Amino acid sequence: MKIPTTTSSAPVALAEFARLPANAVLEQLGVSRSGLSETAAQERIEQYGPNKVAHEAPPTWYFQLAHAFWNPFIGVLLALGVLSYITGDIGAVVVISTLVTISALLVFFQEFRSNKAAIELQAMVTTRATVERVNDATEDEPAPTPTKRELPIEAIVPGDIVHVSAGDMLPADVRFLSSKDLFISQSALTGEAIPVEKSDAAMDDGGAAGTSAQSLTDLRNVGFMGTSVVSGTASAVVLATGGRTYFGSMAKGLVGQRPPTSFDIGVNKVSWLLIRFMVIMVPIVFVINGLSKHNWVDAFMFGLAVAVGLTPEMLPMIVTANLAKGAVTMARHKTIVKRLNAIQNFGAMDVLCTDKTGTLTQDRIVLEKHINVIGEEDEEVLNLAYLNSVYQTGLKNLLDVAILEKSYLYAQLGIDTTYKKIDEIPFDFVRRRMSVVVERGKEVHELICKGAVEEILGVSTHIRDEDRIVPLDDETRETALEVVQELNEDGLRVIAIAYREFPPRTEAFTVADEGELILAGFMAFLDPPKDSAAPALRALKEAGVAVKILTGDNATVTRKVCRDVGLEVGDIVNGNDLDALSDAELSDLAERTTVFAKLAPLQKTRVVQALRARGHTVGFLGDGINDAGALREADLGISVDSAVDIAKESADIILLEKSLMVLEEGVLEGRKIFGNIIKYIKMTASSNYGNVFSVLVASSFLPFLPMLPIQLLVLNLLYNISQTTIPFDDMDADYLLVPRKWSADDIGRFMLIIGPTSSVFDMATFAVMWWVFKANAPANQSLFQSGWFIESLISQTLVVHLIRTAKIPFIQSRATWPVLTLTTIIMVIGMVLPFSPLGVHMGLTPLPAIYFLWLALIVTAYIALTQVVKVWYIKRYNAWL
Repeated sequence: MKIPTTTSSAPVALAEFARLPANAVLEQLGVSRSGLSETAAQERIEQYGPNKVAHEAPPTWYFQLAHAFWNPFIGVLLALGVLSYITGDIGAVVVISTLVTISALLVFFQEFRSNKAAIELQAMVTTRATVERVNDATEDEPAPTPTKRELPIEAIVPGDIVHVSAGDMLPADVRFLSSKDLFISQSALTGEAIPVEKSDAAMDDGGAAGTSAQSLTDLRNVGFMGTSVVSGTASAVVLATGGRTYFGSMAKGLVGQRPPTSFDIGVNKVSWLLIRFMVIMVPIVFVINGLSKHNWVDAFMFGLAVAVGLTPEMLPMIVTANLAKGAVTMARHKTIVKRLNAIQNFGAMDVLCTDKTGTLTQDRIVLEKHINVIGEEDEEVLNLAYLNSVYQTGLKNLLDVAILEKSYLYAQLGIDTTYKKIDEIPFDFVRRRMSVVVERGKEVHELICKGAVEEILGVSTHIRDEDRIVPLDDETRETALEVVQELNEDGLRVIAIAYREFPPRTEAFTVADEGELILAGFMAFLDPPKDSAAPALRALKEAGVAVKILTGDNATVTRKVCRDVGLEVGDIVNGNDLDALSDAELSDLAERTTVFAKLAPLQKTRVVQALRARGHTVGFLGDGINDAGALREADLGISVDSAVDIAKESADIILLEKSLMVLEEGVLEGRKIFGNIIKYIKMTASSNYGNVFSVLVASSFLPFLPMLPIQLLVLNLLYNISQTTIPFDDMDADYLLVPRKWSADDIGRFMLIIGPTSSVFDMATFAVMWWVFKANAPANQSLFQSGWFIESLISQTLVVHLIRTAKIPFIQSRATWPVLTLTTIIMVIGMVLPFSPLGVHMGLTPLPAIYFLWLALIVTAYIALTQVVKVWYIKRYNAWL
């Protein structure tokens, strides 16, 4: 057996298989058209391995642990730790080491948990393929027959016989054995948007297009893993799986980091902003203290401690913990996150584009009427529709399912005895119709066509009027359209049924035969609105998300459904009106339009692009092959577990339930995650700026250091620990009402305004310690430093509660119990520390009882002034977090 590999011989092997007749290919692969036996399949999976391509394998725990120590903030701390060791400050080394260890271990724990959760969640979404296998012989079944079964693509092996139709992804590199109007999208490999036609015919030497990798995709009878079926049906034999496929060989070179998202870029900008701030301010603190105290060693050590205090080493942990917690929470709400950073886009989404079927409606089609051209019930129309659906081998939609529920027709029509399938012309999104050809009593070949009303009318020339066939004139056409319009106004989806008889023939039927049809009548279906659609639309509107309907259905039905669920429609734009518009014109139109009807796949993609060009963060919910392009183009691609393969592959988020209510929950969770991350960033940025401002002021007049380096390091350690519960905090309900996006300008402005507010009370503490407690000489510096240590820790810890909400903290909005508990513990530790042996070792000293009265006054004033500044800031800039 000769199986293509990923070596340089792979193109040669595929080209050779392309030149061989189908039976010769099967012979070389050691398989029949009935498929492999289960025993043979098991032997081959042991030989070739599972059908998986190279991808970013989950990192090992020890790699994740090492990676947790590798970020800019940890790097800064390690460098400071080395300098402290060189200068002999062992206390600083201990504290810095503790900070590094806590930060890195928390990052490791959260990333390990996050990756584990992501793997478990993605395992819930599987891609399957239809495979023909032969059961092994048993005593009960000594001559087993081949059966079609749905298998995970990982279980497919070379030699398997697979069947594909519209919407399927090819599970491996295959040689087509039979095909019908088969068009494949190879854009995943070539970037070419136009589908290419494939067939099962052997290629000659000239047609093989050589053996170079560049021309490999030109092989017309070979399909490649990762490409998708746009229209048609085919059976094929698997040539290569996993890393031996053309896609697999490419994937090995593509494994690596994904390009950064806007979320990653936003976090990195803030990170480097804080690092640059530290690099600028620390030398200034060092020089001022050196010049004023004349002790450059102490000034250097103090500068190192300030540098540690300015390093937001908890940021990676806060980000990772928030995203991991969000993914797990969303999984409980039947939402599977394929890419963690997509959660933030959920919170930023302000426009959701979706089809109406299954979102506004129940996705439960009921056949209501089968009527002739003048609107009378007609059993012959139902019979023709049933024959078409029962013999269709392509992608069966919900309309087919509703027709086939009339199962009594199978026996009534004598499907097994009277009819025999001859051919099929599959559906595509250009013709918007499909046909089957059946032989009736060996006397006639009957082509039965069903599809969109306009398209069927366009290829029909006659109608059936009881037992007569009469021409389809303008008057009759108008009557037919009026019948359809009335059905549409009642919210019914309508398709047309037509047919044509041919004398028996051996040549294949083609699209050209779908002409001069006899229009039999119409099938009308009801897809009832969901009870949850109206409240879900209201909830999304209240959350600031505009819902736009992008459907292939007609405008009349769409308007009726939208009206039933309370969606304001306005003017509906049809797909054929978009082609003449420039991108700028379409962008303006998309902004003011709620419903687009009769859209082709590329038109859906253009609408999404137009909305993004207007600055919107666009989500797209789709589950069909015609949605794949729009899913890729959207900021957030959302699909459902029951979607076609290519739709699930293109999505960032998979819903286990196709419901707008589930989406609304995801939107709120995304905003909550974003809010908690912004909390930490704004707390850290403003607190660091305020501390440096206070240090600069104190250093300019004190005859001693305002705080010893070891004290500053312990202060920073305790403050960082107090913030580790932020991922478990809640956001105020009104914060969740509008989409949230990154704004670097807002973070910088916040830091410059809120930071100095805390400095005012640092200076008040300086004044109290200097004049009230007479801690104004080097001999009393320990008392001064102890007083500022406690005040600084309490004010920094309280800032968690002050910044986390735009409301009055503790009264109008309270943090969750983990945040309240940990911040309280940290404040208590800070107040007790000067009275402990450890505090004495750090250079702290017990404070008189009257100090705590002053502390209460200062902290109360701090809370009051911060709240006043907060109210002013919100009025001035209309923002807080």
